[in-house]
Amino acid sequence: MKEFGLNLYSLRNMIQTEKELENTIFALMEMGYTYFQFSGAPFDADMIERVSKRTGAPFVLTHVPLDVIVGDVDALMAEHAKFGCRNIGLGSIPWNVVKDENELKKTLDALCLSAEKMKKNGFKFFYHNHHVEFTKYGKKTVLDIILERIPSLNVTLDTYWVQYGGADVCETVKKLSGKIGCVHLKDYAIKISSDGKFEPSFAPLGEGNLDFGKIIPEMKRAGTEYFLVEMDNAAEADNPLELIAPSAKYLKSFEV
Repeated sequence: MKEFGLNLYSLRNMIQTEKELENTIFALMEMGYTYFQFSGAPFDADMIERVSKRTGAPFVLTHVPLDVIVGDVDALMAEHAKFGCRNIGLGSIPWNVVKDENELKKTLDALCLSAEKMKKNGFKFFYHNHHVEFTKYGKKTVLDIILERIPSLNVTLDTYWVQYGGADVCETVKKLSGKIGCVHLKDYAIKISSDGKFEPSFAPLGEGNLDFGKIIPEMKRAGTEYFLVEMDNAAEADNPLELIAPSAKYLKSFEV
């Protein structure tokens, strides 16, 4: 692949100031990353705009808090326009809300109003899944309910969490065709923990068990434009960039 990106949440401890963000972007561009999602640090549109101009790096997606999305979507769209980003994302609905079907539907109805306003103004609302969206109420998953309550919804499909939720990644991609312009690429491994347990683990692309040779072509057929690597635990490492580099190497050698 010639172009691929990174969700900066992976390096959240390295983007807390404007200078840190700029230095991190330059380091990632040297690895081969060409675009970015802003997440994991306080949202400052003016700062993002400045860093984008100085580095030449586009920011193609964000994650912003739920209360901001439903509270003042007009201001949010204006802020994103400053740095040329048309994709506004939510990292998750609070899990205590997901546990209550009635509260879930109320929250989704509020989000729907903002999503429709975004659509009318040339923006897209993206929802990022974890495993909880594959919880079922009757015969419908939470993801099904979200799709029903927000017709203009787009999904930042996260491969690791789809697998963790017990769903088939390629079949989920097909189901969401036309709605997954942005995706999170994250491998899924089983490792032995410090206390001897076999547990799911985040892994650089190509080092886990997901078949990206099938998944990525399926995503392209489904209309994916932005392929964003994410590795949630990289920020906890002594050298986070060392955990990010293998995925860039993998994607540079990946032929679609």
